[in-house]
Amino acid sequence: MSLPASTAPAAVPVEQAAGPAGAVRARSGVRCWALVPCAGVGERAGTALPKQYAMLQGQPLVRHTLRALRGLPQLGGTLIVLSPRDAHFEALVPADEFDPRWLVRLGGATRAASVAAGLTALRERGAEDRDWVLVHDAARCLLRPQWIQRLIDAVADDDVGGLLALPLADTVKREDGAARVQATVPRERLWLAQTPQMFRLGLLQQALAQAGTAVTDEAGAIEALGHRPRLVPGEWENLKVTWPADFALAERLLATR
Repeated sequence: MSLPASTAPAAVPVEQAAGPAGAVRARSGVRCWALVPCAGVGERAGTALPKQYAMLQGQPLVRHTLRALRGLPQLGGTLIVLSPRDAHFEALVPADEFDPRWLVRLGGATRAASVAAGLTALRERGAEDRDWVLVHDAARCLLRPQWIQRLIDAVADDDVGGLLALPLADTVKREDGAARVQATVPRERLWLAQTPQMFRLGLLQQALAQAGTAVTDEAGAIEALGHRPRLVPGEWENLKVTWPADFALAERLLATR
């Protein structure tokens, strides 16, 4: 059910947003929304709670993530997609740091399912086909507003959309299934995908519907339609907190800010 017009937060047209990085220029009336899938259980993290609620610098990991998104005035809203069984978010994130109308318990068994459900919820809140959606991992808690701005500036007039990513620096080995090297993979033109990933709502919905739930990121679904998303250089700090050692690294990096 759509929210009543009197209660739905007004979206900010992209071309009206200004700041130190300059106004974002896009086609008239096109808006930006953020979508944060936050329904994972974090099995690899080794934490008692889902990893998005692990404490870093005395705050749950997801709170750091959402703070960066709040630093972007051109976002019309940030939709947070939780698991239907989530009992932690409201207890750990202060009420004045999120809008309960933009908190939905529609998370699925996979990231793709959670994002697809979130896109439908965005439509119910007034988002349209040509609006931009920036999908960001809750576990990338070191995100900075200026990195998001870099992506928006690079992609706002792109026909397809794009994502933050890092050119691969390390030598890559493919193993044979028995922990022995089968081959060395040339690293030229290889990039590590990050988030946010920024695509039009209508195109992304179509891509996820056709790709199914096996895709691990939005760009992969867009690629399956035959499109070529733009790669926008990211930062190594924008790591996805996944393994136990990642928490200690993220804690140290947050302490320097």
